[in-house]
Amino acid sequence: MNLTERINQDLKAAMIAKDTVGLRGIRAIKSAIMIFNTSGTGEELNSESEIKIIQKLIKQRKDSLEIFVQQNRPELASIEEEEIVVIEKYLPVQLSSEELESFVTDLIKELGAAGMKDMGKVMGATNGRLAGKADGKSISEMVKKLLA
Repeated sequence: MNLTERINQDLKAAMIAKDTVGLRGIRAIKSAIMIFNTSGTGEELNSESEIKIIQKLIKQRKDSLEIFVQQNRPELASIEEEEIVVIEKYLPVQLSSEELESFVTDLIKELGAAGMKDMGKVMGATNGRLAGKADGKSISEMVKKLLA
């Protein structure tokens, strides 16, 4: 079952259950998919683009959450947190920091990276191989830590 079919089924289930939090998150994903499909780029929705769409939605909400916390707006921050939890269900299982560190360490050895000058090479390879299993920020922090 692809993401669109899963979203439609989950949307129906959330409507029946009157799950307002679930509805908000699922509708956000459905909206992002519709925008992608009608963007006119000619790209077809595949598993890689689905992951990118979901990661983008999560990143947007995390950025908003950070702003709301800084501005002391707990009611808006809680909405963003709830939506993040719902949207994250559609990503592959995320790697723990230990698993990520092990993966990046092995990749650095494989690529022969020697320092910060090789960060771009390591980041590109890591992002390509871990599609959806870790967010870009945690990958970047880990690569910086291990190359420093």
